[in-house]
Amino acid sequence: MSESSQPQPGPEKASGGDGTGAAAGTLVLCDARLADGRVVDVRLSGGRIEAVGTAGSLAPQGTRIDLGGYLLLPAPAEPHAHCDTALTADATGPATDTLEDVQRRTTEAALLQLGHGATALRTHVRIGDVQALRSLEAVLQAGRSLRGLAELTAVAVPRMLTGAAGADGLAMLRDAVKMGATVIGGCPDLDPDPAGYVETVLEVAAEHGCAVDLHTDGDDPARLARFAAVAGGLRPGVAIGPCAGLSALPPEVAARTAEHLAAAGVTVVCLPQGGCAALERRGAARPGSGRAAAPAARQAPVRLLRAAGVRVAAGSGALRDAANPVGRGDPLEAAYLLASLGEASPETAYEMVGTAARATLGLPEVRVEAGFPAELLAVRGGSLAGVLSLAYSRIVVHKGRVVARTSAVREYCDSAAVVALELPRQSQR
Repeated sequence: MSESSQPQPGPEKASGGDGTGAAAGTLVLCDARLADGRVVDVRLSGGRIEAVGTAGSLAPQGTRIDLGGYLLLPAPAEPHAHCDTALTADATGPATDTLEDVQRRTTEAALLQLGHGATALRTHVRIGDVQALRSLEAVLQAGRSLRGLAELTAVAVPRMLTGAAGADGLAMLRDAVKMGATVIGGCPDLDPDPAGYVETVLEVAAEHGCAVDLHTDGDDPARLARFAAVAGGLRPGVAIGPCAGLSALPPEVAARTAEHLAAAGVTVVCLPQGGCAALERRGAARPGSGRAAAPAARQAPVRLLRAAGVRVAAGSGALRDAANPVGRGDPLEAAYLLASLGEASPETAYEMVGTAARATLGLPEVRVEAGFPAELLAVRGGSLAGVLSLAYSRIVVHKGRVVARTSAVREYCDSAAVVALELPRQSQR
C-alpha cells in the first residue's frame, strides 16, 4: 500500500482545481454519502455550509470536488494532546526543549493529527521546572503559525500549586494565562494536597474566565465527589481525564461517582489509544529504566459514564513519546477502539471524537446541514462502521477549504486466485 499525506497549498498558490484556497469563494462537494445513507452535494461559502441538496441539484458554481466513494462527516477534534513532547520516543537521550524544537514538534504533531481529520486540538503543556514558560511560548507560536489550517489551544499544566513549593507554580500559572493559555490544567493526583490543588485551579479559572482540564486517574471516588461539588457550574467548562481508575472501583461506587460528575456537568475525556506522561506516578516504570513494567493500562468505563449522563469525549493522549512510543493521534482509531471493545456503537464512538470533543473545546456543533461551520472530514468508504474499520484516504476541510489530503492505494501481486475470482489487483482505501 502506498500512502501520501500533505497539506494542500495556501490561497496564494492554489490552482483552484482541488478546492484549496476556496475560503473566500465557493466550494461544492459533490456526490458525498452521509452517515444516514443519503448521497448529496454540499456547498460551502464563507467558512460555513451554505446548502445541502440531493446529488446534482446544486447549481454548478465555484470549485467542485468529486466525493464519489467517500463518506462525509463532521470533522473530529482532538481534546487531549501533548504536542510539546510528541515524536520524541526515538531520541537517544532526553528530548531537547529549546523554543525552536518544541515549536517544530508541536507543529509537526498538529499537522499529523490534522491529516487524520482533527481541525481543532487542545494540547496540554507543562509549565515550571527548568523550562519555565518556554514550552508554552513555543506552543502558542505554533498555534499562531497554524491559523487557517487548524485551531490549536494550550492548556497550562503546573506541577505543584500548594504549600511553599507551590507559590512559584501559582505565579507561573497566572503568567501563563496572561501569555495566552486559555485553559488551566494540572495533575492534582501528584500534588501533596490534591484538594488544595483543585481549589487553586478553580479559583484562578474563575478569576480569568478560563476552562479547566485536569489529569486524574479517578481512582478516589470521595475526591471526585468533592471535586464535582465545587466544580459544578463553572464556565466555560470543566473536563477531567483519563479516569481509567474508575474502572477498578466496585460498579455501584463507580456509578454513584459518575452520577456526581453528571450532575456537575463535568466532562470526562478518555484515552483509548493509551495514557500520557502527565500521569506518571513517582516510582513508576519508564522505558529503559530497568524497573519492571507497569500493569497494562485500564480504560475509563465509558458505557457506565454515559449511562449516568456524563458527557464523554475521546482523545489521543501521548503521540510517540516516552509514555506511548507508538501513539498515532488518529481520532478514527480512538473511535474504532471504543467500538471494537464494546464501549460504544460506531455512531456513538464517532460522536465522542466529534460532537463531544468539540463541545469539550467550547466549539460550536457541526452537522452536515446548512448554516453549520464548514468543518468536515471525507473518508473513503460507504458506512461509518466501514471507515472506522479500514479507511486511509481522507480529505479534511477547515473553514470551508481543503487543508489536508491523504490518498492510499493498495496493490496485490499476480495471483491465480485473484484472476479466477475476477478480484481487483488494486483497491483504494
